Amino acid sequence: MACGVMLGTLAFWKLTDYMDKVRDEFMLLSVVREIRDAYIDEVPRSVLVDNAIRGVVAGLDNHSSYLDEDALALMEEDTLGHFGGIGVELELVDGYFTIVSPYDGGPAARAGIRAGDRLVEVDHESLRGRSLTETINGLRGEPGTAVHVRVRRRAATSLDFDLKRDTITVPSVHGRALGGGIGYVRVSQFNDTTGDDLAVVVAGLRAGDGLTGLILDLRNNPGGLLNAAVDVADAFLGRGVIVSTTGRQPVSERRYDANPGDLLEGAPMAVLINGGSASASEIVAAALKDHDRATVLGTKSYGKGSVQSVMYFRDTRAIKLTTARYLTPDGHSLQAEGVAPDVAVTPRDDEASGAYDERLLAAATTAVMGG
Repeated sequence: MACGVMLGTLAFWKLTDYMDKVRDEFMLLSVVREIRDAYIDEVPRSVLVDNAIRGVVAGLDNHSSYLDEDALALMEEDTLGHFGGIGVELELVDGYFTIVSPYDGGPAARAGIRAGDRLVEVDHESLRGRSLTETINGLRGEPGTAVHVRVRRRAATSLDFDLKRDTITVPSVHGRALGGGIGYVRVSQFNDTTGDDLAVVVAGLRAGDGLTGLILDLRNNPGGLLNAAVDVADAFLGRGVIVSTTGRQPVSERRYDANPGDLLEGAPMAVLINGGSASASEIVAAALKDHDRATVLGTKSYGKGSVQSVMYFRDTRAIKLTTARYLTPDGHSLQAEGVAPDVAVTPRDDEASGAYDERLLAAATTAVMGG
C-alpha cells in the first residue's frame, strides 16, 4: 500500500511539472500572438519569432547567441579562415564589445589596438544598442576600404584609429630558430590543419640546427577547434589527461587522453600566454602546465572555459549554446579563472611592444635552458 502511495505521489509531481512547462511555453506563444495581433504596427511573424529566440538566449552567458542568417554567414567566414576586415576577435564582455585579441599582422594590430580594448564607435557612430553581429558586420568589408574605430582603454582613455580593411587570413602555425638549439613556434589559432602544421614546423626546426628546447607562443590566440587543441597538447605529452568536459547531458561528459610519443622527445618547453589567450589556447597551456611539461610565462589568460554547440533549427537559423565546461588535467575549471603563469612577465606602462617581446623571450629562453 505504501509503495502504491509513493508511486502515485511521484506520478502526480511528474504531471505537475509537465503542466508547469506547458503553461510556460503557452504563455510565450500567447505573448507573440498578442503582439502580432494588437501591436500598433504590423510585425511579421518571423521577426517576432526571431526576437523571442534572441531574447531567450540573451539571458544566458556571453558565449551563447542566436545565429540568424547574417551571423551564420559570419561563422562560415571564420571557418574558411579568410575575410575582409580589421583583424580582431570581438566578444561581448560585461556588456561591452571587447577585443579579445588582434590578429597578428592585421590592420588593428599594426595600428596598436590591444587585447582588452573596448570598442565604442565604428565610423563615428556609437555602438550602443547594437548586437554583436551588427558590430562585426560594421567592421568587415571589402579590402582597401576605410573604417574609423574608437576604443576605450583602461579607465576613460579613448583612442581613435583610422584603418584600412585588409584580407584577413588567420594564420595557424609558423616558427623560427632563435639560435642555440632553441626553437620558437607561434600558434595563432586552432583549425583543422593546426596539428599537422605544427608537426611540419617542428620537423623543420629539428632538421635545421636541431632542437634542445622550444618556446610555444599562444599569446592573443582566441582559440578555435577543441580537437586541434588536443592535437597540439598531444604532440608534446606522452600520456595522461589533456582535457575533459562536463555538462548536464551525458554526451557532454568526455575525456581526451594523450597518445604515446613526444615531438620533442622530452626537450624542455616554455609556453607564452596573455589576456588574449582564450579557449583552446588555454586548454593547451593548462595541460602542459598541469603535467609539468612546460613552464608557462607571461600574464594570466582570458578565462574562457566553456564549450559551445551549434544547434540548427532551419537552414538559416541556429543557436550557439554553452553546453559544457572544460576541466584541466588537475580538475580545475578554466571558466573566468584562466591559466596563471608560472613566471609572471608583465608589460610596463611605458614599454614598447617590441621591447616587451624581447624581455619575455629572454625569460622564456632562460626557463627552457634551465629546464
